[in-house]
Amino acid sequence: MAAGPVEIRQLVRQLLRHRGLLDNIYGTTNLTTVQCHVLIELEHAPLSASELATRLNIDVANANRTLAILINNDNVQSHASPESAQPTYALSDTGRTRLREHHQGINQQIARYLEQLDSDEIETLSRSLHRYNRAMSQSELQNGYTVRPLEPADNAAIATVIRKVSAEYGLTADKGYSVSDPTLDVLSESYKADNAAYWVIEKDGKIWGGGGIAPLAGEDNVCELQKMYIRPELRGKGFARRLAATAMKFAREKGYTACYLETTACLKEAISLYESIGFQHLDAPLGDTGHCDCEVTMLKRF
Repeated sequence: MAAGPVEIRQLVRQLLRHRGLLDNIYGTTNLTTVQCHVLIELEHAPLSASELATRLNIDVANANRTLAILINNDNVQSHASPESAQPTYALSDTGRTRLREHHQGINQQIARYLEQLDSDEIETLSRSLHRYNRAMSQSELQNGYTVRPLEPADNAAIATVIRKVSAEYGLTADKGYSVSDPTLDVLSESYKADNAAYWVIEKDGKIWGGGGIAPLAGEDNVCELQKMYIRPELRGKGFARRLAATAMKFAREKGYTACYLETTACLKEAISLYESIGFQHLDAPLGDTGHCDCEVTMLKRF
């Protein structure tokens, strides 16, 4: 059974405890966690207090208090900026030495942890942490939007999105792409079965995109990822990955053993996404989709 929010929270708490991040002093250089992170950011370039606050996701007052302490301890220097009313802050020689000692100590500690893992486990850990960090960032970009099941009242709006995005990429109806589907204007009718579903992205009553899952015609226990279309304003915010993840979870719950998709080479970003979530390229199409011009075929096994 897949881990849920409660288990993930528990694992994160354990990680923080093991790393000593609940203590006021972090590492061996007598610095707090926030002070360490301020020095690390200033290691790359001088920054203002507001820039530090944004990067560290803390309030400006906290950033200013931390900078005042670091200046008093001769770790940071303040510089007047001719381009801005705000001063910028940079590491002093003492700060650089102290930060170097901090890096060495923490890196040695992490190296000892990694000695308990094999190379493939380390690679899996690194990849998973990258994805978790990206998920947190994308979640913030998606504030205010809802991903929910398609309703009959959404039919006209999602049909418009599919037609506009298809036209953007030259995916015309005469070539057998989704835009040629005769049920496009009543899409909710195609996903009424228990083993099918379609989700839309909605904000303030406006539909911005969608994607769905349905059985693959001609193949047992295989579903098809269908009609993944997102308006250009929302691209780069992680919505395609969120829709795909929602669809894959649904497919597993319904007992499918694999998920199939067809797309076209001009949709390079979509293909990269599918590859990143475990879809593999096939030499020939599966089932009977009717998409005669979709030359890229992929499959993800569960």
